Amino acid sequence: MACAFLLEIRRGTQSAVLVIREASLRSLPADVSVAPGRLEVRSGAACMAAALPPGVSVAPSSCRGLRLLPGDGLHLRLRLRATPRAPELVYDLKESLKPQENCIFSCQSCGNVVVKERKFLRVLPLPSENWSALVEEWCCHPNPFARSTLRPQHDDCFLGDTFLLLNSGNQSYVPESPKCSSDIGHYASQDDSTLKSKENTRVICERCKTTLGETVSSDTIKYYVTEVIIWPSEESFSTIPRSQFIQSMVAQCLVELSSTKSTFRFTINGDDGKIYILIWLLNSDTLLVESLGSSSSQSLLTLFGDYFMPSSGPLGMWSAVKVLYQPCIKNRNKDLADAWENDFGVHPLKLPSETCLELLLTLTLSTASLPSSLQSMNSFQVAFLKM
Repeated sequence: MACAFLLEIRRGTQSAVLVIREASLRSLPADVSVAPGRLEVRSGAACMAAALPPGVSVAPSSCRGLRLLPGDGLHLRLRLRATPRAPELVYDLKESLKPQENCIFSCQSCGNVVVKERKFLRVLPLPSENWSALVEEWCCHPNPFARSTLRPQHDDCFLGDTFLLLNSGNQSYVPESPKCSSDIGHYASQDDSTLKSKENTRVICERCKTTLGETVSSDTIKYYVTEVIIWPSEESFSTIPRSQFIQSMVAQCLVELSSTKSTFRFTINGDDGKIYILIWLLNSDTLLVESLGSSSSQSLLTLFGDYFMPSSGPLGMWSAVKVLYQPCIKNRNKDLADAWENDFGVHPLKLPSETCLELLLTLTLSTASLPSSLQSMNSFQVAFLKM
């Protein structure tokens, strides 16, 4: 029989927390054996075992903090003998979007081609959205960039935190209403509230009517990275389950921003101007190893699709980021949301409102799949975003 367990590995500290699920402890006392690459639980007449994935090797003699929690199972901490190799990312935007290479943009939800085969001469990062305010603070004279424009030419692609900007030539998209032709002006010097993202600027997929982005000016379109998938033109489109794609893209964004800007708190804002989620990044060096032998775990995962299921066998291993979060829908945590919104150390991330709700559902199901003692910390809920 399979042993149901959860192993949270920190690659940076070469440590791990092992939780043997209560379902594997059918009666007490139980005999638990930990070998470098194998777990075994003898409970009553039953014997359950699980082999760890290749590359995961623990030091049995390092077991510490052994405790049994009702409703959870057996918790213990141990050291690793070797650092397992992290699984590859499901999808890496920067690897798919390279200059001088032909690529195709497709709707991530249905696969419909949005931008036909196109080669960019330049793929450039945009400055942070508050860069103009910083210029005002540091310059002793009027902002020299106040009347400058920062829009992509036909062969340019500009990358933001959660979006990319393209010149609207040679593209197939459907505006929800007649396209706004007014010149919104210099993009990067404005904050989100002045971009005038109204219903008549929304860009939707021709096939499935999913919101893909919005028109920024008469010749510039913003596409959200959670809504389009980019492939080299010589490769065929491969479907990635929606929820897996969302959490992978958001996780990559959190990791990059925490590294480049030393910020660890984020607000997830919808395109309707509302805050949907507060996220606090705890660590980004996590590997999750999970046995899916628990029926309760499987029922939760099946509810939201099969994206959590391993490619083969009863074990799965994923790179992941560990986050604390608070939902803000229906005015929940309003005071905290207001405080974070006015905090210079909190970075806002804007996504379509529907995607914000999908992300919140992903976080909620991740929390529900964890042992109850690990589901909360300091009044926040705990979740993993798998990459």
